[in-house]
Amino acid sequence: MKRVIVAGSGVFGVSAALSLATRGWGVDLVDAGPLPRPEAASTDISKIVRMDYGSDALTTELMERALPLWRASNLAWREELYHEVGFLLLSRSPLAPGGFEHDSVTTLTARGHAVDRLDDGKLASRFPAWTAAAYPDGYFNPRAGWVESGRVVSFMIENAKAGGVCVHTGDGVLRLVEDGSRVTGVVTASGARLLADVVLIAAGAWTPLLAPHLSSVMWPVAQPVFHLKPDDPENWRPPRFPVWAAAIAETGWYGFPAAASGIVKIANHGPGRRVHPDADRVIAAGDEEKLRAFLSESLPGLAGAPLASSKTCLYCDSFDGDFFIGRDPDRPGLAVAAGDSGHGFKFAPVLGDVIADAIEDKPSRFTERFGWRVPEERKAEGARWGLS
Repeated sequence: MKRVIVAGSGVFGVSAALSLATRGWGVDLVDAGPLPRPEAASTDISKIVRMDYGSDALTTELMERALPLWRASNLAWREELYHEVGFLLLSRSPLAPGGFEHDSVTTLTARGHAVDRLDDGKLASRFPAWTAAAYPDGYFNPRAGWVESGRVVSFMIENAKAGGVCVHTGDGVLRLVEDGSRVTGVVTASGARLLADVVLIAAGAWTPLLAPHLSSVMWPVAQPVFHLKPDDPENWRPPRFPVWAAAIAETGWYGFPAAASGIVKIANHGPGRRVHPDADRVIAAGDEEKLRAFLSESLPGLAGAPLASSKTCLYCDSFDGDFFIGRDPDRPGLAVAAGDSGHGFKFAPVLGDVIADAIEDKPSRFTERFGWRVPEERKAEGARWGLS
């Protein structure tokens, strides 16, 4: 039996562990813990699930595969963790070719997905919380929603244990074990030595620390996340208030309807700031002021809502915004699955098989797109729009 050590138990790591175990690999899943790890990007109250990817037909196709599996997962979990409430995308100007919203509509409709355009004043009547004058165009995609991400990771970890994955918690990977250029295992923080045929680094923002030679193609970036507590949470629930993105390429702001707790999560997907992954998860000075200014302009009913909490979410940004999944061509025995770039969680039902295919050298259009590469091989196009 071939063995793999998976370093990291976020959505990349645990999905890979599940798929590889199903394919007959012996799997050790190693993480500093506790699990789900509170600092991991996967561990939050919500992540967006959507097919809207501009003109990117291949990533849209991957989500077409994932969406029915999210629905099926609700049945398997016997509770609703994926909430298909739709996705509202707003534009500050009429949709035009080259814009994210326009190109998403074009791609979706060409692939047979119906969306509801919201020009000609339809925003005000259907989604009255919004300042309609600020967003004269946009659309609503009913085949989208949000998932309770932290709870999903907990289920995935339990499924991994039940499937034979050996989960090592509270003892993270300290360094790789190497024999010349070949990677043969890991040494954990406690000094334990684990050996395997393949070591898969799937450590999110910590990946460049374990594989410093990748620091030029991926890096940790902090993005601000806010949890608001409005007095009237019922006014911030579907269908009047679904998942949304407000002129995302310009403002960076996106958010969610009120959760069962009454919390409304709003976050920003912008340039962010590079940080050390172990730095305090506090927002930067001025971040809340930027949020309040956006709310005053766009969602005035939330502008004065108390802030229940705030934090930063750490992306592992790749140089071109695509996932970075594959074997290291110069270091046999080493593989990497990282570069979430702020849009990895929604692919949880299919991500593990993409990673397993890369490890088993089974080519596909997805392994080719997300495979090992350097900037010289693919001109950086700027981050693709990822919303978590």
